[in-house]
Amino acid sequence: MSAQKHFAGLDIGGTTVKAALLDAKGTQVGDMVEVRSHGTDGYKATFKQLRVALDQLCEDNSVAFDTIAAVGIDVPAPSSDGVIWGQANLHADWVGTNIRDQFSAEIHRPCYMTNDGNAAAYGEWLLRPGHDGPLLFVAPGTGLAGGFVLGGGVLYEGCNGLAMELGAISVPFREEDDSLPECAGKGPGSLEAWVSLVALRRQLGQALAKAENAEHPLAKKDIPIQEKAFQLRDYCEADDPLARSIFQRQAHILGWAMGDQASELDPGLIVIGGGLAETGFRDWYLDHVRTGFEERAPAFYVTSPIPPHRATTRFDWAVGGDFAAAIGVAHKAMELV
Repeated sequence: MSAQKHFAGLDIGGTTVKAALLDAKGTQVGDMVEVRSHGTDGYKATFKQLRVALDQLCEDNSVAFDTIAAVGIDVPAPSSDGVIWGQANLHADWVGTNIRDQFSAEIHRPCYMTNDGNAAAYGEWLLRPGHDGPLLFVAPGTGLAGGFVLGGGVLYEGCNGLAMELGAISVPFREEDDSLPECAGKGPGSLEAWVSLVALRRQLGQALAKAENAEHPLAKKDIPIQEKAFQLRDYCEADDPLARSIFQRQAHILGWAMGDQASELDPGLIVIGGGLAETGFRDWYLDHVRTGFEERAPAFYVTSPIPPHRATTRFDWAVGGDFAAAIGVAHKAMELV
């Protein structure tokens, strides 16, 4: 292998693989790459796409493949020591498979592996060079990802690599009929059952079934609820009352749950990722997150009781966009060499 070394990060999603390349100093080389993941076609199909992404990174940046010294990968599922423990949005053959070791053997390079929430949390920490304290990351998406970085940049993964499955924590909110919403693999009344795209579909369907919303444009559209839920963000951008009410409740419940996380972790900084970070209503959304947080968290997690009464927990939007996770695992790969 050449004396010059590069490190790649591969963020495996249910739909795409996002890839980043670093040099030996940890500086990003060239632009990111994105290819289809084929995750539902089996892990071997995805391995082919991972190699496509690596080859494209090398070609785009005039880098020889043999200079890649190690690779970091992250997966959209619970995993421990390279082995997938839950199917999530992947094919069943991922479960019980040591993805890390199998891919390492295929490319003849050492590999690091974690889940997508951990990877994005670490990437967000790295992208804040002026911040050396802890960082709690939460990202509403199809599900609800989470990760925690300790002060000094130590990624906390837990005993089995399964820490910070924030979507599984319980929150004391109920449906109008007093029932607890269900979320596959997370249990009744879980945070992910309230704050996620899956939850949004349920909440929108319930709202459109009410007589008071019969004239709403989405109630009149003959399209699946999945498509209506995707369109709800555009309605929220336009100050649509129905859309605003749904997103406001999600934001409030997310903030409430972060109040408990502050009591447990005292992170100081909570970063919110996912697609909401790119919306025009994100400041409005964050205001409602803070409202929920202040309702639940003890007052000293909001501001210090000691003058000058500084904020003790700050909220911020993710700065790494869709590629924070790829950056995070590329840096973790550097630790293997």
